[in-house]
Formats: sequence, structure tokens, C-alpha cells
Amino acid sequence: VRDSVNGTLSYNTPSPNNGFTFENVQLKFKDGKIVEATANDSERINKIFDTDEGARFIGEFAIGVNPYILHPMGDILFDEKIDGSFHFTPGQAYDEAYNGNNSNIHWDMVCIQRPEYGGGEIYFDDVLIRK
Repeated sequence: VRDSVNGTLSYNTPSPNNGFTFENVQLKFKDGKIVEATANDSERINKIFDTDEGARFIGEFAIGVNPYILHPMGDILFDEKIDGSFHFTPGQAYDEAYNGNNSNIHWDMVCIQRPEYGGGEIYFDDVLIRK
């Protein structure tokens, strides 16, 4: 649901966008909207999220489960499938899983939750789905 995300998310993998690689990206959400974004270039990342209204809302969420991809390669088509990861994507929602969010951007950003990357848990409606 477009307006259901609350809290802070810290991404632990590089996030390339238009020839620049963002590091240490942290996004703070309130009622689904990114209200604060910091990174190694906070001004630059906020300009991206100011592209349009939908750029500050999530368009996609997915869990990576490929046991043969264990570390970031710098190619999102592989990185979004890293075993023990998830990607939370600001911007445009896909038609196949449309949540009402429209944007000119669609930026897959990956967080790895395996123990060697700091671990983590995913909850849906207060139910633990992965640890």
C-alpha cells in the first residue's frame, strides 16, 4: 500500500543512478513518503527524489533468493536477486503489481540481510516473514 511505509531504512549496498554511485543511503519514511534522504551526496540524492511526487514513494518491493548470487556486482539485474536481500524501489510501480504510484524514476535499491552484512528481519503486518 502506497502510504503504509514508516520508519528508517539503511541500504548497505552501492546504489548506482545515472553514472553516480550512492553509498550509505538512508531513507526515512512517514506515511509512505520519503521525508528525509541522506547518502554520500545528500543534495544529489534529494534532487532525484524531487523529480516528481511519486519519486518519494515506493513502487516495488521484492525479496532476493538466488543462492548463487551472494555479493553486489554493480548490476541491478543481478544485485536485486542477491540471496538474503530485499529491494525497496522508490518510484514507478509496475503494471503487474500496481500500487497507484506513478513516477519518472524507478530506482531499485538493495539491502542485504545475511549475518555477514549485519542481519535483519522483515515483518509484514507485525508478522516475521524472514530473519
